[in-house]
Amino acid sequence: MKFRFSILLLSILLAVSAAVSVAEPTPSAAYNRVLFPDRRCQKAMSENSTRLGASPAAAECEVWSEACSEAVLKVARQSETAEWLRGIRRKIHANPELAFEEIETSRLVREELDLMEVNYRYPLAKTGIRAWIGTGGPPFVAIRADMDALPIQEAVEWEHRSKVAGKMHACGHDAHVAMLLGAAKILKTREHLLKGTVILIFQPAEEAGNGAKRMMQDGALEDVEAIFAAHVSHEHPTGIIGSRPGPLLAGCGFFRAVIRGKKGFAADPHRSVDPVLAASASVISLQGIVSRESNPLDSQVVSVTSFNGGNNLDMIPDTVVLGGTFRAFSNTSFYQLLERIEQVIVEQASVYRCWAEVDFFEKEYTIYPPTVNDERMYEHVKKVSVDLLGQKNFRVVPPMMGAEDFSFYSEVVPSAFFYIGIRNETLGSTHTGHSPYFMIDEDVLPIGAATHATIAERYLIQHD
Repeated sequence: MKFRFSILLLSILLAVSAAVSVAEPTPSAAYNRVLFPDRRCQKAMSENSTRLGASPAAAECEVWSEACSEAVLKVARQSETAEWLRGIRRKIHANPELAFEEIETSRLVREELDLMEVNYRYPLAKTGIRAWIGTGGPPFVAIRADMDALPIQEAVEWEHRSKVAGKMHACGHDAHVAMLLGAAKILKTREHLLKGTVILIFQPAEEAGNGAKRMMQDGALEDVEAIFAAHVSHEHPTGIIGSRPGPLLAGCGFFRAVIRGKKGFAADPHRSVDPVLAASASVISLQGIVSRESNPLDSQVVSVTSFNGGNNLDMIPDTVVLGGTFRAFSNTSFYQLLERIEQVIVEQASVYRCWAEVDFFEKEYTIYPPTVNDERMYEHVKKVSVDLLGQKNFRVVPPMMGAEDFSFYSEVVPSAFFYIGIRNETLGSTHTGHSPYFMIDEDVLPIGAATHATIAERYLIQHD
């Protein structure tokens, strides 16, 4: 009897052990707990999908409704999800990496995607990732986040400040990555509802090096029909979405001109060829390009920001180097500025018997085209934002002279770029990007995740 009882007990223990071992390989206990607090709900959804071909939720969201928006927001705003998003963002913030050096950031992203059982391709553009969720077939819509930090020493005193001297996430890219991972988590729970495939692009080197261009060269936009991206903004209160149709951000270029003359004593200027005079005339003449050659209704900028010559007060130098930036909201205006900057500097130098050459750093990938929102994609962002967050939480914003390498994507496929507010005076989240005092209100993270996910899912539903 004892022997039989022992065998029976052993059999029970083995059965329990087998059941546990089957449960253990789930992608992430935390992941499943956040998305399915009640495991019976997950099982019921699975059984309904198998028996009926689609869950009741799928039928309800064939046409997007308020209930669909509420379902997405409910997942995003769960305390466990919000805590996870903050943790992701803080890890990245404490370990900033510059352009094409985002090794640890990329590893963290891949680890999270692995836990979600999201497929991806890596590497693209050295550290970039292209992941996908959905049917695997068309239509394909992309969402993009940039990953790189800036060469800035952080001045914000807080627990998760940068651990790397001279490097900081001073433009919010840590938040962008966290929000896109949050969108991936939401979309994965709703994968059975997706009417196509969502491509998640984690891109290196937005700040320098044209990471978008390199990602496209490596196939990031393969089959993609539309692409969306967000940028945090201190211009708007936390959670406010802002965008506009048409030109949103300017094309941006830089120039460096070397003007050569003949060195000589300042007391005998007739024996020299003065490049200081030639460079000064060039600076004055450059201001006339915008003020006298450009349409006043077509905003453009030419700014000279550096001027370096000799350091001997008694000598006329043989060389002066000047440089600056130029901006415009259309490719036509942008490249017209580029052409005229070179002409003005070279010709003005020749007037003063000097010789000049102008470098626009095209080989270093520092020219960014304008970011222009497709009108239909903008309207999609606007409708999603209003339905998800309310009319008062969407704003039409003016164009800005800042630049973004998302513009390279917008030249290839219909796109929309939008801002998401992080301004919170109480927290001190008021400083502009690229400031050593830059910080964000982390309450934006669930909102950004939900907005990304809804933009993608609704695009697939409403795709024509």
